[in-house]
Amino acid sequence: MIKLKDILHAIPVQEVVGQLDVEVTSLCFDSRQANEGSLFVAVRGVHTDGHLFVEKAIQQGCTLIMVEEMPAEKSEGVTYMMVADTAYALGIAAGNFYGNPSRELKLVGVTGTNGKTTIATLLFNLFTALGYHVGLLSTVQNQIGERIIPATHTTPDPVALNALLRDMVDEGCDYCFMEVSSHAVVQQRIAGLRFAGGIFSNITHDHLDFHKTFDNYIKAKKKFFDDLDRFAFALTNGDEKNGSVMLQNTFAHKKTYGLKGVADFKAKIIESHFDGMLLNIEGHEVWVKLVGEFNAYNILAVYGAAILLEQETVKVLTALSQITGAEGRFEAITSKNGVIGIVDYAHTPDAVANVLSTINNLRKKEQQIITVLGCGGDRDKTKRPEMAEVAAKMSDKVIITSDNPRTEDPVQIIKDMEPGIPADRKKNVFSITDRKEAIRAACHLAQPGDIVLVAGKGHEKYQDINGVKHHFDDREELEKTFNE
Repeated sequence: MIKLKDILHAIPVQEVVGQLDVEVTSLCFDSRQANEGSLFVAVRGVHTDGHLFVEKAIQQGCTLIMVEEMPAEKSEGVTYMMVADTAYALGIAAGNFYGNPSRELKLVGVTGTNGKTTIATLLFNLFTALGYHVGLLSTVQNQIGERIIPATHTTPDPVALNALLRDMVDEGCDYCFMEVSSHAVVQQRIAGLRFAGGIFSNITHDHLDFHKTFDNYIKAKKKFFDDLDRFAFALTNGDEKNGSVMLQNTFAHKKTYGLKGVADFKAKIIESHFDGMLLNIEGHEVWVKLVGEFNAYNILAVYGAAILLEQETVKVLTALSQITGAEGRFEAITSKNGVIGIVDYAHTPDAVANVLSTINNLRKKEQQIITVLGCGGDRDKTKRPEMAEVAAKMSDKVIITSDNPRTEDPVQIIKDMEPGIPADRKKNVFSITDRKEAIRAACHLAQPGDIVLVAGKGHEKYQDINGVKHHFDDREELEKTFNE
């Protein structure tokens, strides 16, 4: 059991009404989970304000309440604590409640628009291969050693996050590699965590529905590095124009990686094929099972982080040659008549360009690229025509379809994409609203040797339509059609 006064350690509490020398049995920010012994923290969210549910929490037996504004009428026997920022306080409180597990292992955060999942997963696979017990927090899944825990967010809420880290520590994990989304930084989900290092991949057009401006988006990523301490490392992509911005105000040890310019960790692509590529990393040749320049950056970020975490170069390179990346990231399968299918999570203009650039560099002159692409509903609408434009310019044929329409009309989402299609490419672009039919059509358009790219959903095993998640797996649909 932990006392309330201990949970408040390092939280700047402005006012207290009631007793602090009481035991806390759970921590929550959802009033439905509040009961006797809970500390309910009223957080202002994107869609609702926890302050509206203070009375509900009290009715359920909760007598410990943290707020940003003291209620005019207070219930007898209830302890109220007022702080300036309950989201920040929740992060600190969650760390204290679970014994600050981030200080008992080496926690490395990965941020950027594209590559977060691949870098975090590769690090998890690499350090597992090096003989360590490792934790992973990613978009695809959370993992403690071999135990898989389904993921609901790229970065969990502070309570779930600290609970997972505590489990990792208790199960003997030496390291944890986690994705750090820009939402998580702004919403203080990582408040109070101690990071051994941070990695920046890149930043491109995404999440402007949440951040409103690209400048705000950059600042969210940068704040993660600003908050690192002098014992951590900050590893950034030196070839990315905003890479140096991430290091401007950090106290951490500053390091860079790159394929083109001057960098602390350098690599070069020697050969590239659909099943992997040969890299020269710091003078050592190594074959890896990933494809494309964007993955060369991911591999190099992983290599740099491993060296900064004091691993042996030869052991790291040997392990890198054997491991695979994240599910749904440039996953290739071949049909019985030789059509190559590729499933990729690309859901930003830059990510679509990266994948199609890789395919164009690998294909033979006679091989066609047929791309199946949609855009998610209830998300940044400004990237829709940009994604359609990239796909149309870099593919021989494109089928525009549904992604996760959520609460939007999929037909309208397709209409939002269409203005981006150049006039001279319109005859090569088709619209099929049903994603399953779109994948089937692409496969039937393909001749032996052609390449069908199914972009946007990657590892996801569902399609979100009006709040209901229906089973849907791009790879499964490709394989079904290939085996017909």
